[in-house]
Amino acid sequence: MGVTVIGIGADGWEGLPHASRHEIASCEVLMGSTRQLDLIPGAFERVPWPSPLVPALPGLLARHEGRRVGVLASGDPMFHGIGTTLVRLLGARDVRVVPHPSSVSLACARLGWALDDVDVVSLVGKPASLVVPHLHPGRRVLVLGGDPLEVAALAPDARLTVLEQLGGQGERVHHDLGAADPLHVLAVECGADGASLTPGRPDDMYEHDGQLTKREVRAVTLSLLAPRPGELLWDVGAGAGSIAVEWCRTHPSCRAIAVEQHVERAARITRNATTLGVPNVRVVVGSSPGVLDLEVPDAVFIGGGLTVEGVVERCWDALRPGGRLVANAVTLESEAVLTRWHARLGGDLTRIEISRATAIGGFTGWRPQMPVTAWVVTKENVTGENA
Repeated sequence: MGVTVIGIGADGWEGLPHASRHEIASCEVLMGSTRQLDLIPGAFERVPWPSPLVPALPGLLARHEGRRVGVLASGDPMFHGIGTTLVRLLGARDVRVVPHPSSVSLACARLGWALDDVDVVSLVGKPASLVVPHLHPGRRVLVLGGDPLEVAALAPDARLTVLEQLGGQGERVHHDLGAADPLHVLAVECGADGASLTPGRPDDMYEHDGQLTKREVRAVTLSLLAPRPGELLWDVGAGAGSIAVEWCRTHPSCRAIAVEQHVERAARITRNATTLGVPNVRVVVGSSPGVLDLEVPDAVFIGGGLTVEGVVERCWDALRPGGRLVANAVTLESEAVLTRWHARLGGDLTRIEISRATAIGGFTGWRPQMPVTAWVVTKENVTGENA
């Protein structure tokens, strides 16, 4: 069925242009939030959104098959709005969209901020820690939804401004975070704090019990994994989860599944991911390869369990064509496994040796860390003869 999605602001019917009013007037059924439906005059069959909404949408639309259905959306329906959900469900050909200025456009207009130089984070139904990767010195961030006090706790040196009921009669711009209207945008002007998104965060940023891919090795490992937007990583034998965390920090659309057999370490992974702003890292507790019946990955990192029978085979078989597999070995036994697989599949072997300066009495000397052997192979590079 086809539906028309009409964007509407806090100013309701009065703020709609003629084209949007015409589209609404031609509808038989009007769907939207109760607040939005109350803004529209006229005789329609009004259908307020149920909760939860997304699972109910197919049945809701099916019940009105053959009728002219209009859907009300806040601001621009294709910007964190119901329009994108309906396109995924029905296809672009069956969804007509009539946009309205988004809350982000209105906020930038009020603040005098350049829209193309602002990061936007939606916290609607999501944890506040998602804002953390966007907090960098001098950057400007607009936060949709969420609790302003929770955001403030994550950005203690930032200047925060609440913009509520934008475009409506109750519009207000203020700094009283505890009194923010539910319909608000939070503007964040970052201070001097913030961390680089480049892989290789300091080791002390992670909670761990020693099972941690060290900073320099981690940076090299991420460069070999070569994350790209929208890709999924398996971090097998994840330890503290540092590879999964830094993979996800490279781009908001990157995802990771961290696999760890020890319950306490798995809990640490969750805490590390939340603290560093990627709470959507999925943690699977169990022993590999038995638990590796997971979504097909674009890349796999094996940091632990190399010597367990079947782990490398399962990871390699699961990897999609064009995907990268990276495995790090510290012991002679695990290095022998990599050598055998390198002989079979090819790829590159690299020895990583790091020394750090440390105090020796009253002097300073180099203290070497255990060398790490890294193997990287791309699935598309493997021929049918040795795959």
